[in-house]
Amino acid sequence: MRPIITLTTDFGYGSYVAQMKGVILSICNEATIVDIDHEVPAQDPIAAAWLLRDVVGTFPPGTVHLVVVDPGVGTSRRGVVVKSGPPARGHFFVGPDNGVFGEFARSGQTSLLQEPRLARPLVSQTFHGRDVFAPAAAHLANGLPVESFGPPVNDPLVLELRSALRTDTGTFGEILHADRFGNLVTNVVAEDLPHAPDAAMHVEVGWARIEGLSHTYGEVRVGDFVALVGSSGRLEIAVREGSAAERLQLAQARGTPVSVTVVRRAED
Repeated sequence: MRPIITLTTDFGYGSYVAQMKGVILSICNEATIVDIDHEVPAQDPIAAAWLLRDVVGTFPPGTVHLVVVDPGVGTSRRGVVVKSGPPARGHFFVGPDNGVFGEFARSGQTSLLQEPRLARPLVSQTFHGRDVFAPAAAHLANGLPVESFGPPVNDPLVLELRSALRTDTGTFGEILHADRFGNLVTNVVAEDLPHAPDAAMHVEVGWARIEGLSHTYGEVRVGDFVALVGSSGRLEIAVREGSAAERLQLAQARGTPVSVTVVRRAED
């Protein structure tokens, strides 16, 4: 199988991404390059970390994931290469050491990215994605071992991605992001939900109150709110054929509280 390199950045589609691809293919011309997302919110490593958590498991072991969401470019922040242990054994990661790879590095092998011969001859202080990280990803895809890039890193940064809290009164979480349809994706996974029939669930976010969980968007009328467990396994709040983010005026949705409680009937 041809080596796979995924790309995730906050660059938008344009010359920056194209330059990174050119560098990769110049070193590993057999690579299959997969664009995961180039519209990650600017300078937002937490958003990139959640995105990786959703995506990595759909790729085969051996995939190299190049992630450049790098507000610290040009500073003393480290560049790293990671060979993951659980939860993505056999996957590789390249990018700045800003916590995005934390859960993969915690149980894996991390090396400092400092070997000059594995970077481009001229390294811009403002475009390490092209000059440092893209060459490293290509060399990894060619089979170069992680330890070839530099000394081991025993303290990789780890972003703490907050989980939902389940209590006796319900489950309390937050919005992670709004997708391109305006659906609000939360950190509440199916296992976090109260043990109760779907119809008894009461979901609250902002001023919206949604009675019951649905299984598809089409179970409610056009324009109505709907709460359901989406393809990521997380609770989502949507508006059928509309945008929940716009309806709730959540241009910056992340961190907005969401709760799931159980509505008890009087006879219960």
